[in-house]
Amino acid sequence: MRSLALHWKILIGMLLGVVFGFLMLQVQGGAGFVSNWVKPLGTIFVKLLKLIAVPLILASLIKGISDLKDISKFASIGLKTIVIYVLTTVIAISIGLTLVNIFNPGNGVSDATISTLTDTYANSTNVQGKIAEATRQQESGPLDFVVDMVPENAFSALSNNKLMLQVIFLSLFLGISLLLIGEKSAKPLKDLFDSLNDVVLKMVDLIMLTAPYAVFALLAHVVVSSGDPELLYALLFYASVVVGGLLLMVCFYLIVVAVVVKKNPFWFLKQISPAQLLAFSTSSSAATLPVTMERVEEHVGVDKEVSSFVLPVGATINMDGTSLYQAVAAVFIAQALNFDLTFTDQLMIVLTALLASIGSAAVPGAGMVMLVIVLESVSFPADKLAVGLALIFAVDRPLDMCRTVINVTGDATVSTLIAKLEGKLHDAKPKDWDDHWEEVK
Repeated sequence: MRSLALHWKILIGMLLGVVFGFLMLQVQGGAGFVSNWVKPLGTIFVKLLKLIAVPLILASLIKGISDLKDISKFASIGLKTIVIYVLTTVIAISIGLTLVNIFNPGNGVSDATISTLTDTYANSTNVQGKIAEATRQQESGPLDFVVDMVPENAFSALSNNKLMLQVIFLSLFLGISLLLIGEKSAKPLKDLFDSLNDVVLKMVDLIMLTAPYAVFALLAHVVVSSGDPELLYALLFYASVVVGGLLLMVCFYLIVVAVVVKKNPFWFLKQISPAQLLAFSTSSSAATLPVTMERVEEHVGVDKEVSSFVLPVGATINMDGTSLYQAVAAVFIAQALNFDLTFTDQLMIVLTALLASIGSAAVPGAGMVMLVIVLESVSFPADKLAVGLALIFAVDRPLDMCRTVINVTGDATVSTLIAKLEGKLHDAKPKDWDDHWEEVK
């Protein structure tokens, strides 16, 4: 296995995990065995990635900003990042709406299937929890998301992975302040964060040694907990429309890489594929963030001062895959439940999905919460919300895995694009976990 590239090892682990999961479904007590003895390996892996996410953002962003000689460069990078992220999200939503209106997947759902899905999922705690969370978010004020970005306690922000925007704000504030006190005064603290950044990136290398085994465990658990296959087949057309839209979004990214960045798009995919495969396995942009940063910096060649800002921001506000899914899901539910959507309603879906993606949690299932907000923006009947979510709940996890891949690919593409525009794209310099092994063994 030593000679195989990392992405092949991970892919083999994923395929074996799927096969093992299906085999365990045929064995009495197999699902319990996977949950009790196999799944924990994947859980530990995801925890390790989340463990280093905050230190990596803190160290990397502070290092990137403090290395800038001109503060105006940071303003340029920040403005381009926000504008391009908004544009890619609008394109994703537009692709989703176009496909769902062309293929009308909701028109083919039978009353019997709607009844079965409603009975199975409508009253589940998961569905009701998503509706309650969406209601809580809608009750907040228009500028609450800006207020929530500013931490009142640095240690509290650093101790919670869900407060990623607060960590970014703290890092930016600290990095800019380091620039303003002069190089001599800033050097001791800057050296500390430079060293911390190198250490955390080495931790990423070490954690990735276990990635093939971890994705085996994660995929095996997904298979044994996938639910009723007949319900999955009933929603196959809807799922196909979502996946088709996501593939079109990948094509858009590759065109950008080829035309604007002027890099081989297949080379680009190969470099970021370990991050994509982990995104698929974990369904979490936040958990994948350390690997995304490592692949983009060391294997694509994006300068740290670009990647350290663009990627953490992207993991928080750039949800191209999730936004596309919301557009398809909202119209699909309306079609299936005979709720007419006007052209104005569909424009409202574009706007609401765009706004809902900003600050959405980069964790599994966040898209369902955003979907409730999108549906309510077009005055979808409140008493049918649970039924609407029940319609898509059976296939939400596999689609969540797919759309997280697009979220991560979009982040990597935009960071590479901005690096090209800023003249911060250089030759890749990959590192390995054992680069200094001879010095310490």
